[in-house]
Amino acid sequence: MPTLQEMIHSFEEGAAARTVKRVGFTVAFIALAFAYDLRAWRNFANPEAMDAAQVARNLAAGRGYTTHFIRPASLYLLGQKSAEASLTNAHPDLANAPAWPLLLAGAMRLAPVDYRIANDESFSTYAPEQFIGCLNQGLFFVALIVAWRLARRLFDPEVAWLSVAVIAGADLLWRFSISGLSTMLAIVLLLVIAELLVAAERGCREEAWGAARLYGAALIVGVLLGGLGLTRYALAGLILPVMFFFNFGFAARGLSLGFTALIGFAAVVSPWLMRNHDLSGRFFGVAGLAVYQTTDRFPGNRLERLLNPESTLTHEDLRQVGLDEILYKLGDRLPGLLQNELPRLGGSWVAALFLAGLLVPFRNPSIVRLRFFTLLCLPVLLVAQALGQTSLTTLVPDVHSENLLVVLAPLVFILGTGMFVVLLEQLGLQPWGGRGIVVGLFLLLACAPLLFALGRTPRSPMAYPPYHPQVIQERAGWLGERELMMSDMPWAVAWYGRRDCVWLPANVAEGFAAVHRVRPVSAIYLTALTLDQKLVSELIEGEDRAWGEFAADAVVRREIPDGFPLKFAFAEGFPYQLFLADRERWKAVDSSALKP
Repeated sequence: MPTLQEMIHSFEEGAAARTVKRVGFTVAFIALAFAYDLRAWRNFANPEAMDAAQVARNLAAGRGYTTHFIRPASLYLLGQKSAEASLTNAHPDLANAPAWPLLLAGAMRLAPVDYRIANDESFSTYAPEQFIGCLNQGLFFVALIVAWRLARRLFDPEVAWLSVAVIAGADLLWRFSISGLSTMLAIVLLLVIAELLVAAERGCREEAWGAARLYGAALIVGVLLGGLGLTRYALAGLILPVMFFFNFGFAARGLSLGFTALIGFAAVVSPWLMRNHDLSGRFFGVAGLAVYQTTDRFPGNRLERLLNPESTLTHEDLRQVGLDEILYKLGDRLPGLLQNELPRLGGSWVAALFLAGLLVPFRNPSIVRLRFFTLLCLPVLLVAQALGQTSLTTLVPDVHSENLLVVLAPLVFILGTGMFVVLLEQLGLQPWGGRGIVVGLFLLLACAPLLFALGRTPRSPMAYPPYHPQVIQERAGWLGERELMMSDMPWAVAWYGRRDCVWLPANVAEGFAAVHRVRPVSAIYLTALTLDQKLVSELIEGEDRAWGEFAADAVVRREIPDGFPLKFAFAEGFPYQLFLADRERWKAVDSSALKP
């Protein structure tokens, strides 16, 4: 039986103290997550989140890696390689990297959720999205643990706890945690990679690790990087900083260790890239077209919505988007990222301390080399983010899958906090006097956006307009399981409605006819994404005059053009909702339609 002195020592510095800290930290995080969800929860507003979730649901249901969200460009690319382009078959997904949908599918299998929405006026939150949010916040908790371990390895317990507080107090990261995106998974993978790199560097420098252990670590780093690249394709470019890290930080074995990491990386990503190539002729499928989007030739989301293979969407035409246009896109986007995104990376001014710390030498080689690795990642992600920007960037500012810099935020916060403590040491303040006040002000300023989010009046969780899960599921329910819809927000129809839905083609008149010939379109569902604009003036005077005239007749005159197969209009909720169908389908169900 331990003596009283041993028990006191245990609670002060031993195992009991560590247990108390871990339990306290876990309880504090759960309380913070509960408070944030109560105050700031919002249903999915990101097309990418809904798209990945419905692909995951198909996987969990045993339907394979297929999608209800059908892009016209995907139809064309599939048609060039295989018969899978037929609209009558399950449509293979060519847009989403697989890691996040696979993780979601596994969670959905372990803890099934009900996707149906009751016809209840009190509806506000969608249970499957809350489930995905809890999973993401669980990953956030894991990220904090890994960040603490990494900061403790590099600095001391004070920096470790301050770093965790800064990361946990970043409002932008909490917004990502409820967004349904793969950001938290990417952050966890990058933090684990960074910890492995730091551990391997120290083991090699101190000659504590043998060759087998070093090469094993390099291989694991490569495998994790492969998983990171399959979380978001653009993050695959981080294999370059990792290889540089090995080459410059591991003396004689650096080159071989770098190639070992490359082998592990290639072993993970190659099978999936070959799958995409076999189906579409492109290693990244539809996602690979992002570099051409928002150029002068393909403004907005036009490229993904093209269906005509004889004119616009051919490989020859894509090559007409020359290097000069791509460089112009890079030059147009990069200055904004450098001026606006980089200084407030992660939504916190602590990133400025990281940038200032580049001028300060550290005696610990591990800190210097991790800082070097982080610095190498920045230009890779800046270029990838600039070239990969599409129209999705403007739909939900900051919180979108094209925000790649945020993945580096925890590393930047750790190094920035370390810089703050170095500067604090120069002041020579008393621990429980001036030092505590300065640390408190540092945390208060770093966490201010989160504190404001927690303190404001709770807002409606509905991301409406345009997304009203209850209304979308009701409209989709007017169609049978094998009937086809066309919409301007097919990702939402796929997620909430579980119906095959074609994205409204850029050339709607020809695109509708081409799709309708292969598989009849039973309904067109238009929302505020299309209706809440200068519909007639912009479309009638645009390239597709046939669709402009149709829109004018359907929306303004409430008339359906002659010869158009969808003769019946349900305009309740107009101007935010318009539903055109081949028959009055809404009369076959409950006659009381919901008003959004």
